[in-house]
Amino acid sequence: MISALSWIPKGVAKAVPTVAQPTEEELEAMRAQLEAEGDGDDDEDSEPSSSDADMDSDDAGKDETVEEAVARAKKELDMEHYDDSGDDDADVINRVLGTSGRARLEYAEGEPDPYLQLGDDDSEIEDFTLRPTDLIILSAKNEDDVSNLEVWVYEEADGGGEANLYVHHEVLLPAFPLCLAWMDCDPRGDTGRRNLVAVGTLEPVIEIWDLDVVDSVEPLTTLGGKKKKKKKKAKAKLLPGSHEDSVLGLSWNREFRNVLASGSADCTVKIWDLVKGACEHTLKCHTDKVQAVAWNPAESPVLLTGSFDRSVCLADARTPQGDPARWKVTADVEALCWNPHDPTCFLVSCEDGVVAQYDARKGKGSAALFRLSAHDKPTCTLSFCPAVRGLLATGSTDKKVKLWDVSNNTPQMVCAQDLNTGAVFSASFCGDAPHLLAAGGAGGEVVVWDVRAHSAVAAKF
Repeated sequence: MISALSWIPKGVAKAVPTVAQPTEEELEAMRAQLEAEGDGDDDEDSEPSSSDADMDSDDAGKDETVEEAVARAKKELDMEHYDDSGDDDADVINRVLGTSGRARLEYAEGEPDPYLQLGDDDSEIEDFTLRPTDLIILSAKNEDDVSNLEVWVYEEADGGGEANLYVHHEVLLPAFPLCLAWMDCDPRGDTGRRNLVAVGTLEPVIEIWDLDVVDSVEPLTTLGGKKKKKKKKAKAKLLPGSHEDSVLGLSWNREFRNVLASGSADCTVKIWDLVKGACEHTLKCHTDKVQAVAWNPAESPVLLTGSFDRSVCLADARTPQGDPARWKVTADVEALCWNPHDPTCFLVSCEDGVVAQYDARKGKGSAALFRLSAHDKPTCTLSFCPAVRGLLATGSTDKKVKLWDVSNNTPQMVCAQDLNTGAVFSASFCGDAPHLLAAGGAGGEVVVWDVRAHSAVAAKF
């Protein structure tokens, strides 16, 4: 299943991702393992194999003794000169790695590693290279108890052929992913843009992964989580400021790029400083699991939160201890979003399938601008088209994606589509190509829908 997805902006990803390099600890472990295997091989070589001796004795004749057969075999193989290349234990490593002198397990920056090349085939290198016209989608997936991030490439249809969608590379995750938030802030403090993603899982930790690195086995950094155990039987304690339960929702602040918000099953909302790697504020405005969080696109310090306590809260990060505005909704909150064309208004979708829009200017507890029974089952995802005012997409466990015209607060359904993704858990319009909607769900595959192809959309907009 695909639990979450997001588009990656054009021009951010590296044309050719780099290959992850082993850490010093991994290098030492590799050296120790190779040397241990080398010592074992030497011990085995010093003792003749009874099976080999039996075969040799058959070749030499029935009258030849075992000792004579072994001696003849050694003479033929010239075993006395087998180790003439050196008398150092490191020669075992040299033979394994195909190197001369000291085995090289690391290379200087910029120096190519001959053992980690894409291949000599030009077509293989071309397929791995991301072009400026490529649209990139990131999905969080779990299948057969294996969790990973998938980086998809979508090539739009042109005069030369049909559209193409494929997985470019994957990142293995240690735990089931529940949510993600793409971001470009470097946790090391570099002001340049990076291609990173924050991932929330069933564990009480937020992992930051570098999407421009292939075959990475560890995240770039983490926020919260458990301390490393010094004793095997000791119970791991949580780091200061960490969530105490699964991370259900994430939102990156595009204005204050070092700020990330998270909602958790521990009923709290946390605001993190990515560069410091620390929790700056903890908001306790809900009494049940916090399912979704979203920063306002126009007023960056304003944060919207939604919970299973059937309420939505509006908090200001500048006054985190203040009393947030609150709105009650009809069921557990599944998703929420701000209206990009009217940024004082926000939408909330619930477990009962209802979608409602509120105007924050009217104050806490104000009535909904409209309430819409969008689906018969939980409405799990909401997304506004960035280019068309009022065009809203909703996705549900009823396996349908629906498009709505919600302009003027009088919602009308434009069309409904079964994208063959099973229950729909996540859907999002593309910022660089607003006519494209990506969706994913129980089927485990990402689907891209060009909404312009539907006659009802073409007629309406």
